[in-house]
Amino acid sequence: MNLSVFSDEYFMKEALKEAQKAFDEGEVPVGAVVVCKQQIIARAHNMTQKLNDVTAHAEMQAFTAASHFLGSKFLKDCTLYVTLEPCVMCAGAALWTQIGKVVIGAADEKRGFRLVSDTLLHPSTEFVEGVLAEESSNLLKKFFLERRKN
Repeated sequence: MNLSVFSDEYFMKEALKEAQKAFDEGEVPVGAVVVCKQQIIARAHNMTQKLNDVTAHAEMQAFTAASHFLGSKFLKDCTLYVTLEPCVMCAGAALWTQIGKVVIGAADEKRGFRLVSDTLLHPSTEFVEGVLAEESSNLLKKFFLERRKN
């Protein structure tokens, strides 16, 4: 297969599939995938309601799965694709994993890590924002509009 199809947009679409799973389960629709050498090694979505665990964010679940897959706590050669800007907790976890790259969809104007500091990620981590931001944002808006109706 031509590797050019494996773009940031391609992997963000995979993260959006995870966000849709969260939506369908009544969770805040945030999805994440971790990619290493053009291969998805972890898929996750928010599970805070299901697990009754405030730390069960998509990124945290993805980091754990990726670390288990690689047998390492460090994810230096990996990229995290996440549909919403990580919170401070998840950015801190990204720092500790030393992940190589973080790609986000929608910015989180209420709880995103950049509200506190844009230097929370590891100094060597590349940061890319706005990949399929509209799709990511629309799913979140739909979720919260439906919640307000009920």
